[in-house]
Amino acid sequence: MKHFIVALFMLFSLSVFATVNLNTGTQADLESLKGIGPAKAKAIIDYRTKNGAFKSVDDLAKIPGIKKATIDKFRADVAVSGASAPVAAAAKPAAAAPAAKPAAPAAPAVKKP
Repeated sequence: MKHFIVALFMLFSLSVFATVNLNTGTQADLESLKGIGPAKAKAIIDYRTKNGAFKSVDDLAKIPGIKKATIDKFRADVAVSGASAPVAAAAKPAAAAPAAKPAAPAAPAVKKP
């Protein structure tokens, strides 16, 4: 039970803190966002390479094919500073530890005559 609680806590904490940094995220990190596929992820990387770092999440609207509605889908999952962690990795549940087998009942003591 203790292992299960620890695994559950780790899963919850990963989902809370999983954030993709728009300025340092890899293509795979960016593709983990809702509504961002390979083409849009590449467009984000190309844009930041050509124009420099994003100053805000709303700067994504300057990229052709990325609309405000798309940005709103993943706004909570992106940042322009800090570490980057793919969102999809956090969404996968951690494997729970196997349940311990209940202890066998103790055999009754037998007295030898």
